[in-house]
Amino acid sequence: GRRKRRSLKPSHRIRKEAGFAVPRDAGKTRRLHQVGGKNIKVLVCGKGGSGKSTLTALLAKNLHAKGYRVLVVDADESNFGLSGQLGLPAPMELMEYIGGKRAVQSKMGKVQGDGHKAPVFSEFWTVGDIPKEAISGEQGVFLVQVGKVKHYGEGCACPMGVLAKDFLNHLKLNTDDIAVVDTEAGLEHLGRGLAGAADLVLAVIDPSFESIRLSEKFASMAKESQKPLRFVLNRVEGDFADKIVAKVGEERIVAALPFSRLIQEKGLLGEPLDFDVPSLAVIADFVLKALKEKKV
Repeated sequence: GRRKRRSLKPSHRIRKEAGFAVPRDAGKTRRLHQVGGKNIKVLVCGKGGSGKSTLTALLAKNLHAKGYRVLVVDADESNFGLSGQLGLPAPMELMEYIGGKRAVQSKMGKVQGDGHKAPVFSEFWTVGDIPKEAISGEQGVFLVQVGKVKHYGEGCACPMGVLAKDFLNHLKLNTDDIAVVDTEAGLEHLGRGLAGAADLVLAVIDPSFESIRLSEKFASMAKESQKPLRFVLNRVEGDFADKIVAKVGEERIVAALPFSRLIQEKGLLGEPLDFDVPSLAVIADFVLKALKEKKV
């Protein structure tokens, strides 16, 4: 028979005690997360192949090592490798969980009484609210996949973009939670206003003319969104790094990651990035500084 379409509302509720949310992993981490408080959502952007997913995975693990619970949101509908880099099983896609593209498309055109478009979701989610089928993770690093393009002729990825933005707008993080969002390649997600649901934008630049040109568009669109943006240089060192810094501006760069044969080998084999990269600590510290300076 036909599979029953699931509700657009979160179906798994979490238990609350004295203003604290007890997430599903609380028994493992033995840690309570107070609802609200200071938290941060970080978008990771860049051109295709620049290393967005690599940075997302390494940053998530580094932030968790510093004591934070991290939710990785895979909002790249064309990249299937992030779960492998994290060493996590790929969960059911959020798009599939709520009924597929048609379920989202049926909401996309609807207008509320105040004239604004109706949201896909009708209530806020915490990490603990996310249905177990649509999230994977352990030991404080979790993964949600928005949706993937899988079939020839299935149409554009617009519903995934709408779903990603609405999910982030309705994601209510708890104290010391951090969400790291791996976006699709290029600029379209910024054109759709995804940065409006985030607190910080990190854009990856690799040693290519296309990447440097794209960095200026990232900067101008982040400024329009009134969100802070910083650049991370990837696979650069020596003269290459100096030339990119001269074009982009040293004050806008958080860190430079050198080429790593180990990362390349792990990526080729689809193995988890389960090792330390010294420069990642600088990026993680920058994110934590932004978290501490954020106004609640």
